Amino acid sequence: MSLLALKFSWRWSAAVILFLCAFFALMMGVSLSERPDVQTADMLTKAYYSLGLFVMGGLDIGTPIGGPLVPRLMLWLSYFASPMLAASTIIEAVIKTISPYKWHFRRISNHIVVSGSGELTITYLKQLRLVQPKIPLLIICDEFSPMREEELKSHYHATVVTGDITRSYFLSKLFLNKAKKVVLLGDDNFQNYEAAYKILQLQPSLKGKIIIHCNSIRFMRSMADSAVAQQCINFNSYQLAASALVQQHLISHFVQTVPKDVVVIAGFGLFGQTILEELQHYAQKEIDTIAIIGIDAKRRIQVVDEQRQLANFCNREIFEGNISHPEVWQQLRSKVDLANTQPIIILCTDSVEDNFRTSLWLKNKYPDSMIIARSYLPSKFAENVGEQYNILNVSINQLVKDNFPIEWMTP
Repeated sequence: MSLLALKFSWRWSAAVILFLCAFFALMMGVSLSERPDVQTADMLTKAYYSLGLFVMGGLDIGTPIGGPLVPRLMLWLSYFASPMLAASTIIEAVIKTISPYKWHFRRISNHIVVSGSGELTITYLKQLRLVQPKIPLLIICDEFSPMREEELKSHYHATVVTGDITRSYFLSKLFLNKAKKVVLLGDDNFQNYEAAYKILQLQPSLKGKIIIHCNSIRFMRSMADSAVAQQCINFNSYQLAASALVQQHLISHFVQTVPKDVVVIAGFGLFGQTILEELQHYAQKEIDTIAIIGIDAKRRIQVVDEQRQLANFCNREIFEGNISHPEVWQQLRSKVDLANTQPIIILCTDSVEDNFRTSLWLKNKYPDSMIIARSYLPSKFAENVGEQYNILNVSINQLVKDNFPIEWMTP
């Protein structure tokens, strides 16, 4: 339960208890000095007087008299506590209105500041709470959907604040001097680096404790030599997922197969490009041929080669087209033997439907192949069908979650 929910629950519970104390005291024979006829009144009248204690106390109805001692003490408790509870609620609301940031953060320390409220943020928080179930969390975003805000508060016990993480004044209110780590997971790459720069200006002690996610691998590499990037931890979720896929699933297949392997990367977006890089890094001696299928694949491979200076460590075949079009697979079969080998075919376009449907078709055509179908979010349905047809369904989201470095979770 979130802090807000606990406060809400506590206040309502206290109000109900105090109301019942007054009501049952009146029902058990306690009278009021200015309303002696309350004893002969009906239950609704007694309930009305009990509720009135929250507004006026006993100023217009007098003090408890008569009746048994314990009920009389119960009524005295309600006399003092009911108006105090009502007044404290009003005072708290006024303070929040006048100085919302101070109210939110007045007790926060040793906390982790996270910007962004997308799926990557949820992925990080899931893993964080497994490692650090009680560390204070401060979530910042320009705008929250009501459902996401409630999820962050109730499920991850986070303090949620709407604001611009790049505003120096706003940053100065986040008690960064008490923060253990800052994790920038917003969708705007430039904004993440801008925020990191300003945070370092305000609190240099956070050097090495700021994690920046960059959606664009190209932009992240361009910023690699900047002073901000050098003082922060920079990562791309696709790169993290591709590295995990190669090391956890592909290398074991390479080891088990005696001849050098054939790898088909069907879909050459960010994920496909990072898979190619990871294969060069970890498995270039194990691969005979890499076939790449993708729309605009030739231009993209030129960009990757130029940026990363990839070595031609194996035979490389490039085919332009959509993976759902039979013609592109006919072109591939004319140059790459899939029938007499145990190829790895990775379907990693942005269309989960195309990946999934094509994986079933390929598994039927090449039963000895290792087929991998990529999705973004985990899917129980895809896992079930994958087990049925011996297809590996991998989720970018799950690969990232399972492979966040442990030091990103600890102060």
